[in-house]
Amino acid sequence: MIWQGWLSLGLVGAVLALLIATRLRPHVVMLTALTVLVTTGVLNASQALAGFANEGLATVAAMFVVAGGIQASGGAELIVQRLLGRPASTRGAMLRLFAPVALLSAFLNNTPIVATMIPAVNSWSRRIGVAPSKLMIPLSYAAILGGTLTLVGTSTNLVVNGQYRSLTGSEGFSLFAITAVGLPVALAGAAFMWLFFARWLPEQRDDAPFANLREFTLEVAVAVGGPLAGKTVEQARLRHLVRVYLAEVEREGRIISPVGPEEMLCGGDRLVFAGDTDAIADLLRINGIEPSTQAAGLQPSQNPTERRLVEVVVSPHCAAVGQAIRDAQFRDRYGAAVLAVARNGERVRGNLGSTELTAGDTLLLEAGPDFVTRQRHSRDFLLVNDLATEPPRHHRLYLAWFILLAVVVAAGTGLTSMLNAALIGALLMLLTGCCSLEQAERSLDMGVLLTIGASFALGAALEQSGAALVLAQGLITLGGDRPWLLLMLTYFTVSLLTEVITNNAAAILMLPIALSITASAGLDPTPFVLAIMMAASASFATPLGYQTNLMVYGPGGYRFTDFLRVGVPMNLFIGAVTLGVLLLGWPLEAGAA
Repeated sequence: MIWQGWLSLGLVGAVLALLIATRLRPHVVMLTALTVLVTTGVLNASQALAGFANEGLATVAAMFVVAGGIQASGGAELIVQRLLGRPASTRGAMLRLFAPVALLSAFLNNTPIVATMIPAVNSWSRRIGVAPSKLMIPLSYAAILGGTLTLVGTSTNLVVNGQYRSLTGSEGFSLFAITAVGLPVALAGAAFMWLFFARWLPEQRDDAPFANLREFTLEVAVAVGGPLAGKTVEQARLRHLVRVYLAEVEREGRIISPVGPEEMLCGGDRLVFAGDTDAIADLLRINGIEPSTQAAGLQPSQNPTERRLVEVVVSPHCAAVGQAIRDAQFRDRYGAAVLAVARNGERVRGNLGSTELTAGDTLLLEAGPDFVTRQRHSRDFLLVNDLATEPPRHHRLYLAWFILLAVVVAAGTGLTSMLNAALIGALLMLLTGCCSLEQAERSLDMGVLLTIGASFALGAALEQSGAALVLAQGLITLGGDRPWLLLMLTYFTVSLLTEVITNNAAAILMLPIALSITASAGLDPTPFVLAIMMAASASFATPLGYQTNLMVYGPGGYRFTDFLRVGVPMNLFIGAVTLGVLLLGWPLEAGAA
């Protein structure tokens, strides 16, 4: 092996070591590796940057925007309410999550499913009192296992089938050819996660700054003619909210407190809630709830797409100190309306509009998009925290879901490529107003996109330098004339390569080698091809092995070692189950072909 191969292998080891031992962001590590490959001449600039022009990366970026449209229109809340419910435990939450995600992933691309479900699961986890870190890895793993159920479940299956047809001249595999292996593997994987992941996954709770130090008072109103008018508090799902509670209802000057679960809501009712920032942000996303303008005597922005939540701390130099909120002219002075206030870590009781502001009060404001920029250079507020929360566009909810479904159907039926479908879907989300341009920009996770783009360079270096081929051939020749050992080595070699290069690259590299070995030994190639499909898809040990693992890396607040803790046992278990099914289902004796 030439020196470029040894350098590439050493660089892979260094990347893994940095990700395991440090808190460096994955995209920083991968971009550093890309820089080394270019400056040493292992790859030229075109080869190193080819990953950023890759069709798959562009598809992921476009699908982030499509998922952003689903989130902005309240689609994530629809999933939570209709599919996930309110499980009583972490294990129950995992079980509720697995079935719909795996079923969708069997027929749809994993990327949009996980991208759509990440914000839904994040919101759902807060509502049921489960840390997002307990559910984000199971979300990715459920999508991975669901993708092994059919030939169209992952792009890897389609790539392997296409290459198999090209190399052998056969008709390839049918849609459900892999189901005989994928279904028992998926069920076994679900059982494994249910048994062990509740204890193995970390408890990472991403609370907002000062969330445990204060309690806001928020006044909202029931929209006249909205979906909550005429429902009881229980029916409106306002009874068992997490980290926020309904303190009182004001109706035509009459205060109702405490509020019972059977209390009927009327359009125009003023609802007073107490809770922390994240909970209040979730509350304002409920269809039928709107900011109350009575308390502060102010009209919020008439264009809901321009509104956002901003958290500020009142400075001693603020001109509004000593004035009642309704007299402070926040709309004229600051272009904002006061929605909630906390003082000394506790909620302020009484009417919000008559509350006199004091230095140190924490305010939750509804403001325009330029508020944060302007106030960073002002002495009125000591702290400005842009919560980047806009009211959901509920009137675009079903249109957003229709666009997502159209994207999947167009790509799944071969009407157009996945890239074209994703790009058209992203454009439609913007043109139809399902999400704003700013929301689309925020939906792009640049860390994930940079990591994926840079990882192609490392895979290209391993392939072009011959390092990957030498590694694969050396491991497989250990099998000798024992078919069962050849099958095991094929599976685990692909599994190992998938963790350090892309799954498609690992599968494409191994398939010709496996076909050559089976042909010379007179073995049936079917179990070997299925083993390559399963091993390339079933990648759990690192966030680099599969792009959905990368997608949940940040939202789950994970470290690299968290994936190793649960992913290595998962890899070994799924590998054992897969090989067991293959060895029982297909004869491997010489001449079986």
